[in-house]
Amino acid sequence: MKFKTFKLILTNCSLILSAILLFNSCVETKKETSIKVENVASKPNDIIPFFQHWNLILGDGSNAGQATNYENKSFFYAAKDNKEDWVVFKTPNAGNTHGTSNNTRTELAQLKKWSPTTDAKMNATLKVMNVSTTGDARVASTFSVVVGQIHSADGHENEPLKIFYKKFPGHTKGSVFWNYEINTAGDDNSGRWDYSYPIWGYDFSVVGTDKNSYPQEPENGIALGEEFSYEVEIKDGIMHLKFTSEGHETKTFTKNLIASEYAKQSEMPDQVKKLFAAIGQDGVERENAYTDEGLFFKLGCYNQTNGKDPKVNKVWCSGAETHNGDVKKQYADGNYAEVWFKTATIEISDDAISNAGYFEANDGLSKKTVYPSQVIPFMDKFKILMGNGTNVEDLVDFEDKDFFYTVIDGTRRWVVYKTPNSGVTSKNSSNTRTELHEKRDWTPEQGGKLTGTCKVMQVSVSGDARVAASYSTVVGQIHSGEGHENEPFKLFYKKFPGHTKGSVFWNYEINTAGDDNSGRWDYSNAIWGYDMSVIGASKNEYPAEPKDGIELGEEFSYEVNVYKGIMHLTFKSEGHETKTFTKNLIASEYVNQSDIPEQVKTLFVPIGQDGTERASAYSGELGYFKQGAYNQTNGKAPEKNMVWCAGAETYGGDIAKQYENGCYTEVWFREGTVGPGTPQK
Repeated sequence: MKFKTFKLILTNCSLILSAILLFNSCVETKKETSIKVENVASKPNDIIPFFQHWNLILGDGSNAGQATNYENKSFFYAAKDNKEDWVVFKTPNAGNTHGTSNNTRTELAQLKKWSPTTDAKMNATLKVMNVSTTGDARVASTFSVVVGQIHSADGHENEPLKIFYKKFPGHTKGSVFWNYEINTAGDDNSGRWDYSYPIWGYDFSVVGTDKNSYPQEPENGIALGEEFSYEVEIKDGIMHLKFTSEGHETKTFTKNLIASEYAKQSEMPDQVKKLFAAIGQDGVERENAYTDEGLFFKLGCYNQTNGKDPKVNKVWCSGAETHNGDVKKQYADGNYAEVWFKTATIEISDDAISNAGYFEANDGLSKKTVYPSQVIPFMDKFKILMGNGTNVEDLVDFEDKDFFYTVIDGTRRWVVYKTPNSGVTSKNSSNTRTELHEKRDWTPEQGGKLTGTCKVMQVSVSGDARVAASYSTVVGQIHSGEGHENEPFKLFYKKFPGHTKGSVFWNYEINTAGDDNSGRWDYSNAIWGYDMSVIGASKNEYPAEPKDGIELGEEFSYEVNVYKGIMHLTFKSEGHETKTFTKNLIASEYVNQSDIPEQVKTLFVPIGQDGTERASAYSGELGYFKQGAYNQTNGKAPEKNMVWCAGAETYGGDIAKQYENGCYTEVWFREGTVGPGTPQK
């Protein structure tokens, strides 16, 4: 096998430059003879002359191309300490990212990719000068930076090697560890996870007990500014790793890249079960791991601390300070990562081929619009009403950055529905919504089915705890389009301020008998946590937190299947009991005053809502599905209605101020289907 070898050849640049300057001073007698040399190397490639073999991705998300004779004083430049010359890679907690990542990077990426069955090498000597000073200590990636990688250019584009440095605030010593990310079996990569190996100090899974509580400082850790080296060699499908640092034990590892040890659920390590499976990342790996995929090296400063809310992803979203993306402010107060490299080499096989496809797919991707209809393709079957009162009929290739758009949570894309406590709403409602409205109408006898997988990211932080609707949002409905236009199904999420867990419940609203609909009421069914009737004793006094509740950011799914007049409901969430219900939509159980449930007598009857239902309930009435974020917390005075008027903060209807102060609701969906009802299994 022949190899192309690109090795660093270090020369004593200061001696050479000094000699040249001395010679010039002798032959040009008119010039001063005393010259002080401060900057030894003007460009990074004067120190590590191999940049023609990489593209350089910067902390602003741009691809700077080959970095020969290139520098950027914000991200990539040469520096000198007391003894030696270094190449500096620097990147903030928030800038623009590359590809689908949550994190900024100033990092080299190879121009060629190679098979794990051929030979490849990468060596480097470096020191980490800074990691972010802010973040959430419970989040594993916080306060860390990746200084070297192997990345796949194909398939899921996963990473069989990531070399981390991590240091908690207040500690002198940090940890060095490396992670192996599985190459997930199947087409869905959202279940991928890392297994972490400690080198010096802790592994990735060691986290704080709360946001600002840190584990004990590692005894054998590496300090900021302390040199260490890594050697990565791939041979016959096996990755060989060697880590050295003066005064520390040399550590070596091997890992098979072409035959998985994680192809079954039973092979998942305990570390992964605790860290990743707890957030739904519990996939298995392809049996042949990274076989047949093109791999390439990366080297530099890939900042793992970001400003995304930890409830989005409790492993990868750090909640750190970002100053709204202002790079200078982040640099000024330590919210960045900085890594200095002294030496580096790579060797790759003659069989390596162009990696252009990776860059074509990922360059500028974070700035490209991905529409909700590209994530959940049923958008052609719906129209939408948004929180500012705007109606949109055609949702294919449509987004609105304030109300309806897509995001990535670190593993997959989601459609975001967001709406304030006060905006513009529909004619018969007190509440704003960013909510889909099915275009098809159907009767209960004809039937229909709606599914959704979602997580609620925010409910209003203000309201009146005595009001049942406060702090809640509806994420799915069946709505009647005729008669009283009542709602036989409403699916709620509600969380009181200060609680970690909220409740999921569904309500049935009676289809009131007669022409007067003012006596209508809901009966509420608890799914996880409480039903709607559990309220506070005073405006700011809350009931105990539900033990079996759902947290903000925790996924759950629902299926609403109406078939031949019967509504079948199924609710699922990882780590929670699956719940099912049935409800007859064409024959009422509430036709007499004596049929009114005790819950309703407690909640609705005291405010005069004590009606009875048509015997045939919703039979023959056209209805439709709705899905999204229907904010149930509004600014109306509770004295008007102690069930539905929440008395929340609205900032005079200023949407930006409501968003800024948590007075809104936000719901993310990653999957959804709509269609005809089916026989219930």
